[in-house]
Amino acid sequence: MTPTLQHPTTAQRVVASYPSYAAAEHAVDYLSDHQFPVEHVAIVGRGLHSYEQITGRLTWARAAGYQAIGGAILGAVFGWILGLFDLVNPLVSGALLALNGAIVGAVIGAILGGVAHALAGGRRDFASVSAFRADSYDLLVDDTHAEQAAHLLSASGQSVER
Repeated sequence: MTPTLQHPTTAQRVVASYPSYAAAEHAVDYLSDHQFPVEHVAIVGRGLHSYEQITGRLTWARAAGYQAIGGAILGAVFGWILGLFDLVNPLVSGALLALNGAIVGAVIGAILGGVAHALAGGRRDFASVSAFRADSYDLLVDDTHAEQAAHLLSASGQSVER
């Protein structure tokens, strides 16, 4: 069962602020290692900024390749399902249908990827990865546990900004 994010019912306050998420995560790990009830802690990014790292130029071949991979996976899954339920021919195995589906899906995906790239007319002809960055990461702790967390973090020798 996956835990769900819930809004705190009690007031929280900032116990520490860190320049990176990894540093804030390290502080929570430290608290956890010292039997602090970390279910009362939240890491909040302040000053969020959208960040997009350009990974390269998107050529016709690269666009077709990306779509061919996606089409091959989709075609393989579709072919496997047809084989699994014997929907095509009971004598044809699911693996063979998955292989044929992957080939057909790759060809169709490559054609559609190339056409989409050509129709874009040079707009957005690069590949990128998007993310969010924060200026700082605050450790918020429920008021009832904030003093204990602050004391533990101060004793750890970690740089703690308030």
